[in-house]
Amino acid sequence: MRFSSLLNLSALFLAAFLTGCASSGPGDPDDETYGMPVDKLYQEAKRLLTSGEYATAIQYYEKLESRFPYGTYAERARIEMAYAHYKAGEPETAIISADRFIKLHPNHPNVDYAYYLRGLASFDNSISFLDKVFDQEPSERDSKSVRRAFKYFAELIQLFPKSRYIPDSINRMKELRENLARYEIHVASYYQRRGAHLAAANRAKYVVENYQGSRAIPDALSLMTQSYRKLGMHDLAGDAFRVLELNHPEHEKTKALKLTNRAASQHESVKPESK
Repeated sequence: MRFSSLLNLSALFLAAFLTGCASSGPGDPDDETYGMPVDKLYQEAKRLLTSGEYATAIQYYEKLESRFPYGTYAERARIEMAYAHYKAGEPETAIISADRFIKLHPNHPNVDYAYYLRGLASFDNSISFLDKVFDQEPSERDSKSVRRAFKYFAELIQLFPKSRYIPDSINRMKELRENLARYEIHVASYYQRRGAHLAAANRAKYVVENYQGSRAIPDALSLMTQSYRKLGMHDLAGDAFRVLELNHPEHEKTKALKLTNRAASQHESVKPESK
């Protein structure tokens, strides 16, 4: 009987302890969230997120996870906190938070959203990078952030081909591909301005070989034509121009090179008079 009474008493203490954990948890008694049950704390965090008060929402989600680290509300808090960081203009923190959710909950029914959110945050970061790089010389820069965003979306498509986020991911990957091609053209043009014509030709050739269908192809072929001419590689210059003329006859680069060719031919045909 005594043993049975002890068991009952222990059960009562355990029940009281668990009830306390579910309603208050650790924290500062002066904190307005002190003593809030997990559902109320989550609802308040969600309200702040919906109303655009991202910094405060993040604080509430952090408190929720700290006090109630297990269960459905903690899972929701982790993924919604990643979104809050994204909306707050903190892409790197959003990526870290999304990565953490993926590692903690790899089989969660909404884990595809974490992959998508990671891509979104990296996408915004890559656009910011390109906005800056096109306003300055690219010699000390690379396109790592753009390639990372492309990689994240590719992982989502590979792992979750039926995800509802696939269409938008594909569209963003197309935009990223165009941006990568534009970046390569930007670098090739930089080399050309510096007189590094072989480097310019090689960079432009890389665009032609790796970004077929891109709007940057005419620029690449034009750069190849001009760079090869500067190097005295007239056969390669002629080949590049013929491809440009055949595939993009109305492009401004084609018309400009035609005028250059015509002017050069006229110059060569005019022979100085012998004395």
